[in-house]
Amino acid sequence: MKQALNPKYQALFQPLTLPNGIELANRFSLNPLTTNSSTREGFVTDEDVNYAKRRSQSAPLQVTTAAYIEDYAQLFEFGPSVRDDRFIEGLSRLAKAMKKDGAKAILQLTHAGRFAKATLKDYHVVYGPSYMHLKSPVEHDVLAMSQRKIDHVIQQYKEATRRAIEAGFDGVEISNAQRLLPQQFFSPFSNQREDHYGPQSLENRARFGVEATQAIQEAIDESGVKNFILGFRGTPEETRGNKVGYSVDEFNNYFDRLLDVADIQYYAIASWGHDIYLEKVRSDNHQGEYVNQVVKDHINGRVPVIATGGINSPDKALAALEHADMVGLSSVFVTEPDFVTKLAQGQEETIDISLHPENLADLAIPQGAFKDLVEFMDYGGSLPQATRQDLRQLNQQDTTSYFKDYQ
Repeated sequence: MKQALNPKYQALFQPLTLPNGIELANRFSLNPLTTNSSTREGFVTDEDVNYAKRRSQSAPLQVTTAAYIEDYAQLFEFGPSVRDDRFIEGLSRLAKAMKKDGAKAILQLTHAGRFAKATLKDYHVVYGPSYMHLKSPVEHDVLAMSQRKIDHVIQQYKEATRRAIEAGFDGVEISNAQRLLPQQFFSPFSNQREDHYGPQSLENRARFGVEATQAIQEAIDESGVKNFILGFRGTPEETRGNKVGYSVDEFNNYFDRLLDVADIQYYAIASWGHDIYLEKVRSDNHQGEYVNQVVKDHINGRVPVIATGGINSPDKALAALEHADMVGLSSVFVTEPDFVTKLAQGQEETIDISLHPENLADLAIPQGAFKDLVEFMDYGGSLPQATRQDLRQLNQQDTTSYFKDYQ
């Protein structure tokens, strides 16, 4: 006898319409997650495609791992690149796999700035808003971006968007989250410039992100593509220990400035730590309130707000939806790509986010086994500790035999 959706979870399966009229079948999204499965040069591989194909039914809105937009932008080794036209062919394969069952495929455009650790390994130097001399992960310099370099990076955001459109993606996402370059400019911790991109005013700190987002919108408009999705991922409050770099109110103001120059379709909230969807404001204004709710109240229905971070069960998804319009999962879909399908069919008791070796071929987990991301999984704790340890071990062994039968 076929089971039906448990009425308890009905809210998670209400359709949602984006501002541009695109309807999503439910309230789930697939979050960016690094699989370390592209080539060293950044070309999409069969492993990238097979992993995406296996998760084509996981959520109606799906965002790729960070696709770096230039040589000095790369955070993770073996991540996909969108830095020139050579990568369009492979990216089109990835987009097709993600869209196989009707999902909207979004290419995340990323510049890691001073956190571009893969770039550091190759070039021994990285760029950021301001000069720094750092000793981790190795002793190195962070070069302050000149106006010419800023202009180049903004143009690369625009060109990357054109390539995403040509590759057949339904949208792009600009990440302003988790200390990536646009956030580095907005943060008074990392931005010590003395020009019109400096920390002297909120307008100055916002300038780089506004110009990059405007360039992306220009590429969309110039292409003539209809109903293209421009997404935004951001960290609403910056904290380091007991210090607050910028407040939720300041970041909300920043997002308003982005809406003035671009047709943004959603706002995904992202940060570090456990159960981010329950994170509370630390700065004076709104102190103790849920971050997601403060953002949602400010957005006031202009775009959907997506909660992320630590959502690894149906009940947590339902709780996250109380302060957002959608819920984003990432680590969960590694070991349980059928999470949403099982929930929709009333089979929530069969959801299993642990890792079983006999299921590896079906899961299409890449050979690289998330060598970088397991560390970040530890920060978030979405997968059980035993599962994370299994993924570590997979990175140390030849798992080719597990995948030989996967098509």
